[in-house]
Amino acid sequence: MSRSSTVDLVVVGLGYVGLPLARSAAAAGLKVVGLDRSRRVVDGLNAGCSHVDDITGSDVRTMLERGFEATDGAEVIADASAVVVCVPTPLTDHGAPDLGAVHAAVDDIAAHLRAGTLVVLESTTYPGTTDEVVRPRLEAGGLRVGADFHLAFSPERIDPGNPSFGLENTPKVVGGITADCTKAARALYERFVNRVVEAKGTREAEMAKLLENTYRHVNIALVNEMSMFCREIGVDLWDAIRCASTKPFGFAPFYPGPGVGGHCIPIDPNYLSYKVRSLGIPFRFVELAQEINQRMPVHVVNRAADLLNDQGKAVRGSRVLLLGVTYKPDISDQRESPALAVAENLLARGAELVYFDPRVEDWRVGGVPVERAGDYLAAAETADLTVLLQPHREIDLDELADHARALFDTRGKSADHPRVVKL
Repeated sequence: MSRSSTVDLVVVGLGYVGLPLARSAAAAGLKVVGLDRSRRVVDGLNAGCSHVDDITGSDVRTMLERGFEATDGAEVIADASAVVVCVPTPLTDHGAPDLGAVHAAVDDIAAHLRAGTLVVLESTTYPGTTDEVVRPRLEAGGLRVGADFHLAFSPERIDPGNPSFGLENTPKVVGGITADCTKAARALYERFVNRVVEAKGTREAEMAKLLENTYRHVNIALVNEMSMFCREIGVDLWDAIRCASTKPFGFAPFYPGPGVGGHCIPIDPNYLSYKVRSLGIPFRFVELAQEINQRMPVHVVNRAADLLNDQGKAVRGSRVLLLGVTYKPDISDQRESPALAVAENLLARGAELVYFDPRVEDWRVGGVPVERAGDYLAAAETADLTVLLQPHREIDLDELADHARALFDTRGKSADHPRVVKL
C-alpha cells in the first residue's frame, strides 16, 4: 500500500489543534503542509505570524525554515502520505452536532485521495462518525479502507495555555477501522509523540475523548451545585476541597466557577448525549450537568447583587468591574466564555460595566463595546464591585484585594481578606 510522496503530512485546519500538530511534526523532520480555507490564516502563517495562543510568531518562522508551508489549495492532498483532519466541530443553534467542516474536509480529501494514503480524523465527534460518515465518502471513489488506504481516529488533547503538557508529552490515542489502519496511525504519531495508545477501534477512540470531557463536565457541575448551598450552611467549599485533595486515592479535585467555557467542556458532552438520544435513551447525568453549569452565570450575578445590597446599593446604576473575560486563564480565547452570560445578566439589571483583560483589547456584549479599564487596580478602587472571572497571571490578586472596594472571587484564587468574598 506504500507509495512515494513529496509531502509527509497535510494538516487540514490550522487552529488551536492543527497548528501545534503541524509544529511538532515539522520539528520531528516531517515535510508538513497546512491546509486551511481561510486566506487570512494562510497568508499570516506564510508571513511568519501566528493566530494561536500557544504558538508564537517565532515558532511559525522556525516551522517555515523547516519546510512548512500553508495553503488553501486542496490539491496538495494528492502528494501526501498522511492527512490529518483538525477542523472545528461546534454545535448548531439547536444543540446538535455541526459536522459541516468535517464534511467539507472529507470531500476535499476524497477528491484527491490516492492509494497508500493514511487519513486520520482528530476533530471531536460522536462514536461512529469515522466509520459511518467519513468512510463512505472516502470509499465512494472506488478505493477501499484497509486495502487501498488507511483510516483512523485520534482524539485531540490540546489544552491551550497548559505549561506542563503539550502534544509531544501527552499520550496519543489512536483507533483504526482495521488493525493495519491502527498500526499506520501509530507509526505516524510515534514520529513526534512520546507515547501512543492503541484503542480497539475508531468508536472506542471517539468515545475516549467524549468520556474525558464528560467526566470533567459532570464533576464541575457537582462542585458548582455544592457552591450554591455551602454558603448557606456555613461551609467554606474551597477549604473542603483542599482537605479532600490530600487523600492519595479515590479523589480528584474539581473547582466551582462562573460557568464552563472553551472548545471542549460545553460542547463535547452534547455530542455524546446526541448519540444516546438517537437511541431513545435519556442521558440524565450529562443533561443535569449541562443544566447546572448553565445556571452558574445567573448564580454569580445573584451573588453580586447580594454583595452590592450589603453595601446598600442596587445593581442598577452600580459600577461593576469584570476581570478576565476569556474562557480560561492566560489565553485570549473567548469561545463559550461564561463572562458573556455574566455581563448580559448584569447589563439586563442595569449595571454600569467596565472590564479588564490583558489579552482582550476589545470586548463586545450584544454587539455593543464594553469600556476597557487601562489600570485594573485604579478601576477596582472606583468600582462598586469587582468580579474576578479569570485569574490571568498579569493580575496581582494581593494588590487587587488591597485596592478593590469589594472583590467577588469566582475562582477561589485570592487569599483571605476582609474585602474578598469567594463563590
